[in-house]
Amino acid sequence: MFRLVIVDDEPTVRHGLMSYFEWEKYGIEVVGEADDGDVGLEVIESLKPDIVLTDVRMPQMDGIRLSHAIKARFPTMKIVFVSGHDDADYLKSALKVNAVDYIFKPVDRLELAAVVERVVNELKEAEQERTYIVDMQAKLTQSMPLLREKFLMSLIRDGIPHPGRIKDRLDFLGLVLPSEAVYWTIVVKIDDSDQVVATRSERDQQLLAYSILNIIQEIIGKYMQGYVFENRNGEYVGILRMGEEDTQEEMLLGVAEDIRDSLLKWLKISVTIGVGERISELAALPQSYNRAQEAADHRWYLGKNRIISIDHLEHDNESVYRFDAAQGERIMSVVKSSDKTALHAELDDVFIPLAQNRRLGFSNGRNVSLQLILLTSRLLQELNMLGPDMEKKERDLWERIFKQERMADLRQIVEEHLLQVCESIEEKRKGKPKNVIERIHALIEQRYAENLQIGDIAKEVYLSSTYMCLLFKQETGETINEFLTKVRIEKAKELLSDPRNKFYEVCFMVGYSDPSYFSKLFKKYVGLTPSAYRDQMI
Repeated sequence: MFRLVIVDDEPTVRHGLMSYFEWEKYGIEVVGEADDGDVGLEVIESLKPDIVLTDVRMPQMDGIRLSHAIKARFPTMKIVFVSGHDDADYLKSALKVNAVDYIFKPVDRLELAAVVERVVNELKEAEQERTYIVDMQAKLTQSMPLLREKFLMSLIRDGIPHPGRIKDRLDFLGLVLPSEAVYWTIVVKIDDSDQVVATRSERDQQLLAYSILNIIQEIIGKYMQGYVFENRNGEYVGILRMGEEDTQEEMLLGVAEDIRDSLLKWLKISVTIGVGERISELAALPQSYNRAQEAADHRWYLGKNRIISIDHLEHDNESVYRFDAAQGERIMSVVKSSDKTALHAELDDVFIPLAQNRRLGFSNGRNVSLQLILLTSRLLQELNMLGPDMEKKERDLWERIFKQERMADLRQIVEEHLLQVCESIEEKRKGKPKNVIERIHALIEQRYAENLQIGDIAKEVYLSSTYMCLLFKQETGETINEFLTKVRIEKAKELLSDPRNKFYEVCFMVGYSDPSYFSKLFKKYVGLTPSAYRDQMI
């Protein structure tokens, strides 16, 4: 129920308004009355009604002054003026205080009813808006952990794109991350994460992630300030903030060791922790994160369940050879193009510097060899060429690499493998045009009902989209899309001959999502609409 107070210096008017109008019908309860503005203000402050119905002219405090006082104290309270004086100046004053309406005496019930109905609607709308805001605030509070995680992820990837707004965002999210402070980033990766996750249900996976976050956050809190979040499946990132003590690195490694040992003890999982470089401002977090990520990735050849600091890797120049990711990309590009001469030159750039390192070059050469085999495996997987035979061959290669004792033998094993992969890709690519066309025909015949794209077909026949389209046009005299359409229309004609198939079902069954477009296309090729074609067939 909405609450109403009536203020009028005429007792008969107050009595009439209170007794001869069906306030309950509109969900309103009259909770108070007053014979003047000053008394009315006290009643209003005490009862805090939703609506005030007040006379304009009263002896001590008139309705205009009363309305100003109400608006100053209760801005959302609705005010309706009642007056026996048709006074333009008073009307203007009423409008200045945002009065809901103005009713002349004697009060007409229908006019009052119309005003009351409008006031109630406004109150209901305001109430709905307040409820909505409260609901949104509650949902915002519930989603705050997710918002914090999303923000922290953006920090390590993009830094601070809008420095002027960073303080407001941090305050809103309740994060204490000064713009200038000593920060380190750690990356905690679950060893063999695919196997660890595969053995658990979805519920247990979520429980594991929650437990890992709690353990890491608790350990960080024991030593320093910072936050941890799940960046992706199997990877957790910690943003650590320290003071200016001289023992920062020692403390940092202590935190990492505690995290590794605690996760193994309590959750029985092995992790590798990469430690990034020290930075002195929040905006440089991506730099520290990338270095921590790079350090953690060294587990492929330094071993699992380790703590790897990028600073140690950089400063011990003879202990670890930094295999540039760009080198790997270039070599895979050469393999994909089957350019054997370029491949030989690229491998020279990799193995000759390793051979010149007398003490630890061979160990690093073994690591680089394993990386190249891994990259090649990913390439074959992308080209859909990684069959059981190739997988077995790779396992044998790994064993052979660990048995070698000379750099030249390592290089020979890797180069022979990469050359064989080049030849396999070349054979796929250089198949006779007729065979390629037949494979395209067969593929379209099998998958015409799907949302089949040129890129999908090109991938299946190991050709670029441009070359494949050109070859098909030269060999058949029509484009691939024209052939695909022809196949779909022929299939549609077969389906339309069965009256049990509805028109829109036939459209979807032959790979189109828009019945209108299908109908136009069908008429273009057949000369009849699908409906007319069916009638003709029947």
